[in-house]
Amino acid sequence: MKQRGGTGGLPQASAPSPDDAGPPADGPGSAGAATGAAEAPPAPGRRGATLRLAGLYAITLMAIVTMVFLLPRAMPGDPLSALEDPDAGYFITDPEVRQRVLSYYGLDGPLHEQYLHYVGSLATGDLGWSVARNTPVAGLIAGHLPWTLLLVGLALGLSASVSYGAGIVAAWNRGRLPDRVVLVALTGLRGVPEYALAALLLITLAVLVPLFPLFGAYTPFAEYESLWSQVSDIAFHLALPLLALTLSLVGTKFLLVRNTAISALGEDYMQLARAKGLPLRRQQFHHVGRNALLPFLTVMALQVGTAVGGSIFVESVFAYPGMGVLILDAVEARDYPVLEAVFLALAVTVLVANFLIELVYRRLDPRVGAQ
Repeated sequence: MKQRGGTGGLPQASAPSPDDAGPPADGPGSAGAATGAAEAPPAPGRRGATLRLAGLYAITLMAIVTMVFLLPRAMPGDPLSALEDPDAGYFITDPEVRQRVLSYYGLDGPLHEQYLHYVGSLATGDLGWSVARNTPVAGLIAGHLPWTLLLVGLALGLSASVSYGAGIVAAWNRGRLPDRVVLVALTGLRGVPEYALAALLLITLAVLVPLFPLFGAYTPFAEYESLWSQVSDIAFHLALPLLALTLSLVGTKFLLVRNTAISALGEDYMQLARAKGLPLRRQQFHHVGRNALLPFLTVMALQVGTAVGGSIFVESVFAYPGMGVLILDAVEARDYPVLEAVFLALAVTVLVANFLIELVYRRLDPRVGAQ
């Protein structure tokens, strides 16, 4: 009894003896060393992976800068060819004046000198001066880019919410009438171009049934009584362009979520969730929804560029004052500085959005960030 009592008490059992303490704390087999070996590498590994990812995006950005520089110069003519058209109202007939303008915009030197001049100007934040509009390009971008970001950002957010929720609910009710109707409708929308959807909505809801404005982002010369009235007017003009761009983005993500959710419904953990009697919404969005989240984010990243490209056509149909209108005017005038700045701004927007989505992806799946 004394032997059992001397070793069986709770305080003595919780305090390890020197013989049971194991190797010293700094030994190779210690718990501290094992813990440090398991926990120390991930943080530097994640930082290193993030830095490598940022480096890859920086290289991509330099490649885009080069392509943006070369793309307008691959077009026939030059920036001043449109200014020589007598019907344009602003044209240059004096060769000396033409040469001075070419020299001012750096278009009279070799291609490599033009490129170095362009990159040097970008490094100082100088986007150049519009040839056709005779105004700083930075001011044009600042006036048009927010409208495009508003349209694209809301379209991506709405399409993500609708496709994610509808895909999970449709998978839960697969084979039934609501699933078939939504599946056929959204699959059909995938094949309709953005400009066709925009034109259809414009004719239907702005011409035949005049519920929404025909063009613009706000009512010209309107005097708003409050901030809410201004926001309401902007939202009223944004409704049709936003609907057209959102409908064009929903189909692909919906099909992906639906198919991923259907495959997850037969897994063992879903049978266990049903057996435990978990609420239906928790089964749908916590168990099935999380299984579809990673591929859903992958498609989201791919669709950022699609949304930016589609917004150009939607804006042109509704005369929405975003980057699309600016691009069309710049292409017609061969306005190199404006074209370069617009393409660069859109490309940087897509790169930043993809970079942020990839960081979220790595956060949700640590296996990706550790690679």
